[in-house]
Amino acid sequence: MEAAAPARTAKLFIAILAPQSLLGEAESFLDEAFGTLDLKSHIFAFTFTDYYQAEMGSDLYRRFVAPRTSISQDALVEIKHRTNEIERQFSLSGNRTRRRINLDPGYLTSAKIVLASTKDYAHRIYLGRGILGDLHFRYEQGMYQPLPWTYPDYRTQEALTFFAELRRLYLRETALRYTTPRF
Repeated sequence: MEAAAPARTAKLFIAILAPQSLLGEAESFLDEAFGTLDLKSHIFAFTFTDYYQAEMGSDLYRRFVAPRTSISQDALVEIKHRTNEIERQFSLSGNRTRRRINLDPGYLTSAKIVLASTKDYAHRIYLGRGILGDLHFRYEQGMYQPLPWTYPDYRTQEALTFFAELRRLYLRETALRYTTPRF
């Protein structure tokens, strides 16, 4: 039997959904909470579902961002709670009843992309403190492959380009970590 190993590092990313006028402010909050955002996707219109329309309006945009530093995979629970708090700070009434932004954190490794969720479903695994892990991509054949439940906005060219670049940064960082002499 092998001994349990500590959680490996991963690259944190956060998917922002908001009116275009709030994207910059949301990025500033994330920059302060998680460190310098050094990778950002192109901004694109969110036209995939009307799920958020009643709460947030219809003129919404998506952007993926990632801070420079890596995280431990088990930090995703605390990060989801922190992004929920930032959402509350942006809400109209100070609670989640009228969000103006939606923040979905996740992490990327060389083999997979996992999102944090508060909603249970058959393919989601409970991580703790009310947060579930939602596997959305597996890496094979030279790219991240979506799973049947992967959201349509995560399948866009903007998202796939972002994830490919984030993986490149992650692999470079990981290689440096394990090839740098330790004295």
